[in-house]
Amino acid sequence: MNNETMSTPTEGKLKIDRIKNSINGRIQFIQRQAASLLIYQSVLQGKLGEAFLDLLQAIRYTDADARVCLQAYGNFFQLLAARHQNWEEYLITQILRNENPFSQLAQQKDMESLTPALIAAVGRDLQALQSLHECSCAVLSEWVQVVAHLPVSLTVWYSSEDGVATANELATIAKISSLDNWENAVSILANYYQRFGVGLFAKYQALRWQNGQFIGVTYPDTITLKELFGYETQRDALLKNTEFLLSGHFALNVLLYGSRGSGKSSLVKALLNEYAHRSLRLLEVSKLDLKNLPEIVEKLRGLSQKFIIFVDDLSFEEDDDAFKALKVVLEGNITAKPKNVVVYATSNRRHLIREFFADRPAPRNNDEIHAWDTLQEKLSFSDRFGLTLTFEPADRDRYLEIVRQLALQASINLTQEDLDARALQWATRHNGRSGRTAKQFVNYLSADLTVSVSE
Repeated sequence: MNNETMSTPTEGKLKIDRIKNSINGRIQFIQRQAASLLIYQSVLQGKLGEAFLDLLQAIRYTDADARVCLQAYGNFFQLLAARHQNWEEYLITQILRNENPFSQLAQQKDMESLTPALIAAVGRDLQALQSLHECSCAVLSEWVQVVAHLPVSLTVWYSSEDGVATANELATIAKISSLDNWENAVSILANYYQRFGVGLFAKYQALRWQNGQFIGVTYPDTITLKELFGYETQRDALLKNTEFLLSGHFALNVLLYGSRGSGKSSLVKALLNEYAHRSLRLLEVSKLDLKNLPEIVEKLRGLSQKFIIFVDDLSFEEDDDAFKALKVVLEGNITAKPKNVVVYATSNRRHLIREFFADRPAPRNNDEIHAWDTLQEKLSFSDRFGLTLTFEPADRDRYLEIVRQLALQASINLTQEDLDARALQWATRHNGRSGRTAKQFVNYLSADLTVSVSE
């Protein structure tokens, strides 16, 4: 071999040292950028952000056997795999969901009305975050290979599966990723926040109020409007009112009253699957938490999303604090009613407050003077909902029509006579005629026929 092309061990070591110094210099710069964040500091909070910073630190200060560095890379890789996201997509997703002064104000105001200092700080933060975005899993793998003296680089995480980002987020991620200078992404982010919001309400379509806070529902009910039959008039009225809400007009609070199993709750839940793409959110509040309803409404005021507060199976006892709280929200007080919030409640009772014969006025000395007025206030509470939709019990014809429609969707191949006979027999033995009974029957029949064929 030509001696001029050969390198001595000392020269090889010097070359490796130069590469390590270059890597350390780059890592030092990225760490300073991460530490300099003013508005988006919390983007790097959480297990994956912390694992990224820990890995940078481990690469920079690799020990003799590099075990800490290799373990840090393994932890980072595993967290990416668990999310089905690469680092670049994860970072921008965190930016889109981050709750901070800029993202919160951008939901309610045009960008031109925001403080210049805030805009400048966001632009500076985005430039800093761009340097972190460029530090991909492939780059980190190469750095670990060098400092750990590995013969080959470690496996690089990439995902071809659907990750956790929504369709709206993916479109914005692509826009920001394509920019040469992320400082130009300030207006993109402001527009995104104004349209889709931030935090839990951007991440989750369905939520519940629990222990004094909003909790995201990861797997909301998948029921759709096309699966509901038999109450088309009520459905159309509810859809029209919901369109008012989505269009920015004052919508009515709605009471869905009627027999059990008629599909009242399913209809409300199906609205989410119909309109979630238009920033509709469904917030479930239990009867026990209705005392917090005024507070909940104020927390939702001014957000970019539209909210249906869903109260299922509503009824009250006398002197119930929940009754008083709901009354404030339905009737209003000196605070203006927000346009982006309505209450949809279901109940099996037309009169929501239980009444006893003992409650009725009798000529006793200790009677309330205006007892009939008090009684009428109780009985008329349901009238405080702007719209009441009544779901009558399913008669024989309606029940069979629901069964036929559901069976058609399930591709059940039976004659109408056979299907009707089985459906009526099922209703006799199970809970009577209702939409719920029809659904249970068709689900059972579909599974039974499928298993029978396979055997």
